[in-house]
Amino acid sequence: MLLSIPSPSSGVWYLGPFPIRAYALCIIAGIVVAMVIANRRWRARGGSAESLETVLVAAIPCGIIGARVYHVITDYELYFGPGRNPVDALKIWNGGLGIWGAVAGGAAGAYVVARRRGVRFPPLLDALAPAVLVAQAIGRLGNWFNQELFGRPTSLPWALEIDPQFRPAGYASFATFHPTFLYELLWNLAVALVLVLLDRRFRLGHGKVFALYVALYSAGRFWIEALRIDTVNEIGGFRLNNYTALIAFLVATAVFVWLVRNRPGREAVVEARPAGADAGDAGDADDVDGPLEDPADDAGTTADVDASTTASAVDADDARRAGRDPAP
Repeated sequence: MLLSIPSPSSGVWYLGPFPIRAYALCIIAGIVVAMVIANRRWRARGGSAESLETVLVAAIPCGIIGARVYHVITDYELYFGPGRNPVDALKIWNGGLGIWGAVAGGAAGAYVVARRRGVRFPPLLDALAPAVLVAQAIGRLGNWFNQELFGRPTSLPWALEIDPQFRPAGYASFATFHPTFLYELLWNLAVALVLVLLDRRFRLGHGKVFALYVALYSAGRFWIEALRIDTVNEIGGFRLNNYTALIAFLVATAVFVWLVRNRPGREAVVEARPAGADAGDAGDADDVDGPLEDPADDAGTTADVDASTTASAVDADDARRAGRDPAP
């Protein structure tokens, strides 16, 4: 072919006896970039960097564990049964992370810590959503280095060259395939941009950005998944991940519509403040007496006090003019 995308000649390098794997480097790079984006978005919403870092310390490992567990469960035949070694299920560096498990595991870890820190969970998810998409996009480069998870054979100018040893059974005669890693990378970056722009335009809150993330990512994943030819479990002729994407899309869309109708606007306060703490300090949820308060509530209370004081002063002045003492 005159035009095609070459695959890297190697996905691992050695520093003495220690292997440096491209897949792991891509995952780490994605996490670092996502943390920078999330920190900027969270602080713009009024949250503290300290609280976000505490949440991420739990969310990131939980997400990685969840991703691996999802992959092992949905592709169990790769690790269990005749001729398989169950220990391989622990070899995460060989690839095999399911984004659905990553989102579920990461969200669970984030929720537990956020609740302890007095951080509102929906705005936290909204701040994280575009950052997670960028991390996913960068992580997909690991599939390129591993020459895995590509699509059907194609002769398009952007077709991906795959070395013979990585071609699935029945496709040995084909040299180029759909670069599904690239399709998902570009889709994720486009959705991340859309979410940021919609958030700025409509000031989305209460989990709407996160719901849109799940819906739009699932829509793209559905058609990208349909192109792939790697061996996976199927139900009724459809890949398992197609069903997962469809269900996630429908649920996220329904949640988004409900939120638009019942939770307009966005949260004014995203973290609890314990009594007596400085405005810049985030408190522990256990130290806060009562629910998170909105500045609008404080403004309303102040206005009521000011109005009452003004009215009392007017009554006292009227009484003096009438030549009598004001009522106590």
